[in-house]
Amino acid sequence: MDPILASHTSHPSFTFEAVILNHQGDIVRRNQGEAPYRRVTLAQDLILDLVWVPGGTFMMGTPSHEPVLGEGSKYYHSLFNGERPQHQVTVAGFWLGKYAVTQAQYRAVMGENPSHFQDDSRPVEQVNWDEAMEFCDRLSDATGQPYTLPSEAQWEYAARAGGTTPFHQGETITTALANYNGAQAYGSGPPGIYRQATNPVGCFPPNDFGLYDLHGNVWEWCLDTYHEDYENAPTDGSAWTQAGSPDYRMIRGGSWYCYPHFCRSASRDHELRDTRMSNFGFRVAGA
Repeated sequence: MDPILASHTSHPSFTFEAVILNHQGDIVRRNQGEAPYRRVTLAQDLILDLVWVPGGTFMMGTPSHEPVLGEGSKYYHSLFNGERPQHQVTVAGFWLGKYAVTQAQYRAVMGENPSHFQDDSRPVEQVNWDEAMEFCDRLSDATGQPYTLPSEAQWEYAARAGGTTPFHQGETITTALANYNGAQAYGSGPPGIYRQATNPVGCFPPNDFGLYDLHGNVWEWCLDTYHEDYENAPTDGSAWTQAGSPDYRMIRGGSWYCYPHFCRSASRDHELRDTRMSNFGFRVAGA
């Protein structure tokens, strides 16, 4: 395994274009944005970019008017309660991976690629929580910069990018803008395709923070232990690791396998920390 070469400490900016949809899934606005980024060189011609997420305050969780699932669904009750009570959280600024960690990046740090959908430009998957944490630890040791997984609050704040709608694109989502199971539509949006596999990272427009693929493609591991709802949750953006179920860790964002309601910014789920699946990946956070 080649060593990680260097961490660039300068913070240049990049420009991007985010899109906003109406209720029917049509693009009605294009937002031009610019964001600072930090670049880590993993190997020759292989980089990992993190985007600066500015601090702020937001309402975490699902408001009462947001569609989750039809009330007849067996999942309705647990989803409805697990994303509530909605509560105000203040998050300090932090760095977050521009994309989920790719297979090429994972191999450069860990010396292997366990993914089912083999392609260096796709997100690494079939990685459990402890392996994702080991990646972060090795990256920290090699660069002298602290890296870890994001907290649930950081992840949701980053996904919303200042918005309050179910998706950073708006009230609905389409498979032209994210990789999920389009056999089911969300809200008044259209059904779409089901790709049945991951996509290379960065195939779709980013959100207003310049972050890509936060809806769909792969579920992303977070630091937090499992708590069934937000009663007594932290309000400072930190990971909720007190009490809860330490053998279970939180995942966010939905995946290529999921229907769109699982891909909402507020959607949350949990799995045993040793779970490996072809729709589980992660992205890196830094201080």
